[in-house]
Amino acid sequence: MQKLTLYHFPACPYCQKVFRYLEENKIEVETKDIKKEPAAEVELIELGGKKQVPCLIIDGKALYESDDIINWFKNNL
Repeated sequence: MQKLTLYHFPACPYCQKVFRYLEENKIEVETKDIKKEPAAEVELIELGGKKQVPCLIIDGKALYESDDIINWFKNNL
């Protein structure tokens, strides 16, 4: 099983789009809110090189863009 972490913040409409897909498809994934957890923001920048959400970290590799993240879930889960 791959290690998945979704970095987000609540006001982000692209994050909400990903969360809607996950909810509709009953997919559970670890999430980290970069606004509530300053350490998560630092982690995101270290792992992905930028402070952009949504970002799905897949086994240490960053995937950005809501459509790309949703497509990854469609093709891999």
